[in-house]
Amino acid sequence: MIKGIAAILCIILMSSLVFAHPETLVLAGGTIIDVANFGKSTHDIQDAVIVIQGEKIVVVGNRKTVTIPRDAQAIDVTNRYVLPGLIDGYGALDNQAFANAYLYMGVTSIVGCYGYRRNPLFPDADPCPNIYLYGDVGHFDITTEDMLKQIEEHAKNGVKFLNVMYALRPEQVKLAVKKAHELGMPAIGEFAKLSYGEALELGIDAILHFGRYTIELAPPDMRKRIIEQPHGPAFREFRSWLTDVDPEADFVREFAKVLGSRSAALIPTLAIPGVDAPFFDNVWKEPVASILNPEDIQNPLNTSTGKHNFNSQQMEIVSKFINNTLKIEEQFYKAGVKYLAGSGNDINGTLPGISLHQELELLTRVGLSEREVIAAATSNFSEIFKWKEVGQIKPGCRADILVVDKNPLENIKNLKEISLVMLEGQVLDRDNLLNLDKQN
Repeated sequence: MIKGIAAILCIILMSSLVFAHPETLVLAGGTIIDVANFGKSTHDIQDAVIVIQGEKIVVVGNRKTVTIPRDAQAIDVTNRYVLPGLIDGYGALDNQAFANAYLYMGVTSIVGCYGYRRNPLFPDADPCPNIYLYGDVGHFDITTEDMLKQIEEHAKNGVKFLNVMYALRPEQVKLAVKKAHELGMPAIGEFAKLSYGEALELGIDAILHFGRYTIELAPPDMRKRIIEQPHGPAFREFRSWLTDVDPEADFVREFAKVLGSRSAALIPTLAIPGVDAPFFDNVWKEPVASILNPEDIQNPLNTSTGKHNFNSQQMEIVSKFINNTLKIEEQFYKAGVKYLAGSGNDINGTLPGISLHQELELLTRVGLSEREVIAAATSNFSEIFKWKEVGQIKPGCRADILVVDKNPLENIKNLKEISLVMLEGQVLDRDNLLNLDKQN
């Protein structure tokens, strides 16, 4: 199936990780999947032509309306499906192997997270997905003056994405969101000292982690104890409590209405609790997992089973929690919530690149259509965070492009049937991404 692409690419330098950069490059003949309007638009372009100059897309249209420049290098992608490179909205980048894993799996941009249980960000990877640098404020108690200074310092250091965290008081959250927006940073949040409904009223752009925003559902005494110790015993007690919550209970539906009533998105990072789901294959059998070191992963999965080392009783409890998690999240989706995809790796055994695909499959199990899921990992970032250069295939956007052999609208797993990854207008050699020795 990939002979057409291979025949053209064989004339380009094969020894490097990135093929030579032509003056003008064209992808011709594929179907561009429409991911606009949060996955509600369905105006796919068949027999499409995409003209790329340098790092940018300059022309997009049907072959009948677009003339291929004479001097262009054309790549035939007939009978294939073309979509923007995937975005992981919350992921670690520890080393070159992580970078390669992202790119091999079609992830061309990440929100680079670090700290707490994650290692420092590795900014010198080459090749490397585009990094939208993460910064947080309020992980611990802080004065308002110091908080505002810290946000300004983040902006000076190139932070593109601010996480407003649970130690902040309501009045501080309001000022933090305002300052972030003034500095051109979207603001997401994990809250404790104010409700998520209050946070949404303050203009937060997205809220993070299913295991955090569902704290809103907890009984008052339990929630109070979690506020006092966000990572303490009460939080572990909450997880057990959440396993038995009726997803259709009135208080769950009411919270769902609150979440769905605002424009803010959810970044549920379902892959973190969902890694042990019985329907997932062993992630260590993915080709690119061969270059990843389990020692670089927090609480890694068993390489032989692809699951944590639970006994049968523990596995039954874990499976019940995962099942209820998806049913509760389904209530939020039905209430009209919008989504951004983030894997949360490398926590609890999640892996760079690979776990974003798990996240997308989990979102389909919540109820999102395949098109809505793809939008959550592409164009929704341009809509919610105003990152207009990414997540779309249209003139002026960065040429981060994914070509797959099978239609992902029929099955989200087809997103892994990758025949071509383009990063900033350059076609990557996926085979070499599997060989760190050659790269080094």
